Amino acid sequence: MRDFDETNITDAVVESFSGTPDPRLRQVVTSLVHHLHDFIRDVDLTFDEWSTAIDFLTRTGHMCTGTRQEFILLSDVLGASMLVDAINHRMPGSATQTTVLGPFFVEDAPVYPLGADISGRMTGEPLFVTGSVHSEDGRPLAGAAIDVWHADDGGFYDVQQIEKLGGLAGRARFYADERGDFHFWSIVPKFYPIPDDGPVGQLLNATGRHPNRPAHVHFLIAAPGHETLVTHVFAADSEWLDSDAVFGVKNTLIAEFAHRPAGVAKDGQKAEQPYRHLDYHFGLKASAEGASSSGPRATIRLPA
Repeated sequence: MRDFDETNITDAVVESFSGTPDPRLRQVVTSLVHHLHDFIRDVDLTFDEWSTAIDFLTRTGHMCTGTRQEFILLSDVLGASMLVDAINHRMPGSATQTTVLGPFFVEDAPVYPLGADISGRMTGEPLFVTGSVHSEDGRPLAGAAIDVWHADDGGFYDVQQIEKLGGLAGRARFYADERGDFHFWSIVPKFYPIPDDGPVGQLLNATGRHPNRPAHVHFLIAAPGHETLVTHVFAADSEWLDSDAVFGVKNTLIAEFAHRPAGVAKDGQKAEQPYRHLDYHFGLKASAEGASSSGPRATIRLPA
C-alpha cells in the first residue's frame, strides 16, 4: 500500500502487525496503534508538540537509574499504575483493597519478633501498631509474613538516609502468631512529596498539580494459598487524602492513628509519653485454584 494519509495510515500500520505470532502481543500492539492514532487526530497534534513529547520521554528515560524509575513515576501520576493494579486485583468484599507497591520496598527486610520497636534512629511521635491477618472466610492466618515500611516524621524513608540512620529503620518483617495477630512499635510517619526534580515534576508543575502523598504505612502480607497483599494504611488526619499525587487512597484503607496517653499499652509495655495507636485487620484473597472459565490471561514476552 502507498500514498498514506490521515484516513488510511492506521489501517496500514495495523495490517503490518497482522503476522505477529504471539496473539496477545498482536492484540496489544494493534490496540495501541488505534488509540495512539486516534489521540493524535483528536488533539490535532502539531510538529512542535510531537517534538516536545519526544524530548519529554527522552529526558524521562535519562532520569532513570538503578535507584530511580522515572517512567514508573510517570505511570503513577497519570493514574496508570493504579488502573493496572485495580484491573489485576478485583477483590471480594471481605478482602483488603490493594494499592501500589511504591519505590521504597526492600527485599529481605530484617525480621523482628512481635512487639519490637522498629524505629531505629528515626525520631518522632511513638506509634503502636496492632492488627491481624485472616482469610476471606474469617479464618486466622497463623504465620503470615508481614512486611512493613514507612517514612519518618520528616517524610523520608530509611533508604534515602542510610548514612544518617546507620542502616535500615522503620521497616521490618514479622510473622503473625497462631491467632493471626501481630503488633509492633515505631514512629508516626509524615506525608511526603514524590521526587519532583525531574520531567515528571515539571509536568506536575505545568499542570498545577502538587507532588504530595498523604501519611501512610506500607504493608506486604503473604500466606500460603492466598494472593500476596500489597497495600497502604493511611492516617485519617493526614493532609492530601483527597488529592494523593499517585491516586492510591481508598476509603477502606484510611484508619485512625488514635491518640493514647502515657501508660501501659495493650501489649503490656509501658509508654513513657503519649503515643498513637493504629489497629487494622487485613483480609487476604484466596489464590485461584486452576484456570478460570475464560482461561488464564496470556503474558507478552519480548526478546531482551
